[in-house]
Amino acid sequence: MSDAALSGSKTPTARRFLSALQLDTRLLGMIGAFVVLCLIFNVFTDGRFLTPRNIFNLTIQTVSVAIMATGMVFVIVTRHIDLSVGALLATVAAVMAVVQTQILPQWLGLGHPAIWILAIFAGLVVGVAIGAFQGWMIGYLGIPAFIVTLGGLLVWRNTAWFITNGQTIGPLDETFTTIGGIGGTLGEAASWAFGMVSVAAALALLIASRRRKAVHGFPVKPAWAEGVIGALIAAIILGFVATLNAYDIPTARLQRMFEQRDETLPDGLTMGYGIPYSVLLLIAVAVAMTVVARRTRLGRYIFAAGGNPDAAELSGINTRLLTVKVFAIMGGLCALSAAVAAARLGFSTNDIGTLDELRVIAAAVIGGTALSGGVGTIYGAILGALIMQSLQSGMAMVGVDAPLQNIVVGIVLVVAVLVDILYRKRTGD
Repeated sequence: MSDAALSGSKTPTARRFLSALQLDTRLLGMIGAFVVLCLIFNVFTDGRFLTPRNIFNLTIQTVSVAIMATGMVFVIVTRHIDLSVGALLATVAAVMAVVQTQILPQWLGLGHPAIWILAIFAGLVVGVAIGAFQGWMIGYLGIPAFIVTLGGLLVWRNTAWFITNGQTIGPLDETFTTIGGIGGTLGEAASWAFGMVSVAAALALLIASRRRKAVHGFPVKPAWAEGVIGALIAAIILGFVATLNAYDIPTARLQRMFEQRDETLPDGLTMGYGIPYSVLLLIAVAVAMTVVARRTRLGRYIFAAGGNPDAAELSGINTRLLTVKVFAIMGGLCALSAAVAAARLGFSTNDIGTLDELRVIAAAVIGGTALSGGVGTIYGAILGALIMQSLQSGMAMVGVDAPLQNIVVGIVLVVAVLVDILYRKRTGD
């Protein structure tokens, strides 16, 4: 028997299996940590943590931070930082709240169907403008991002206070609040349809990627490995849909829904909430940001500038303008997060977005974004946000005091950076 055969026979089956799948070890570690975390909290909460109701709430609570975390990936990849995201969210939320409750009703009338659209548009304009302005100061004036965004944290938090005169603004437009989560969902049938379409799209992308690699002569996974990955993706998507559909709408609320349609609720009828609109928005943002990162010139420039800024500038990349674009994207994503956060509450409050800068940066770092720049993934940041929210929600359900929760989050952030440093030393990245 040859030496290669002998060495192959000594290789554990599990290791050969994982090697054939070619999965990211960092991603596997994050998923494993998330699963362990969920199981631990499920034990300490007597099985309440992994109920459909809590998972539903967990998803809508994660969306706001996860949307901003996708933008923070670009910021950190370019070797910058943004400490102002929570304060910027508060300013944009205040703008959208005032626009839809005080300004537009005077022109269009109370309850006009265009109010929520114009309010979100106004928030996006303000968010992008503020982000671009901060990027201009960083890129063209040469002020460190840490200082600019630290100043922004103070400026925009208190600007929000002046916009609202220190008051809670609301209630917000009914259509606007549907994007916050529990007030707006697809329902069971539409959620299953969305899940099936998502599975079909994911499998089509796997097949297309395999064909591209084969055409260009790159090595491809064994067909059975592709099949296993496809089955895992399908199981995750459909399992997620099934879990959200399993959270039934309360009978009283369901009865009101039927009464609004001048119908009678049949005896014994139950209906699940399904996928919240806010989760659909997060999925759309994740897909768009992933496409930007992997398929566009802007994405290539962002990662090139983060990997080696001097080489990128010498190759003709306008790193100053690139910085403005990155922070403008971050500002726009803060606006979307502000819409989701305010819609979920139904009001714009003075403390909205408080400490979100910590959560967003932690989500990006836990998700594998290197603080040294040049490395980061969108899906990793979203998973990091989910881990962060699960950690906080689980501690709250167990009864851990808020100060201790923040201590744990701070420790987790430091440990995540340490693990990242050790991982890169080991792999040579």
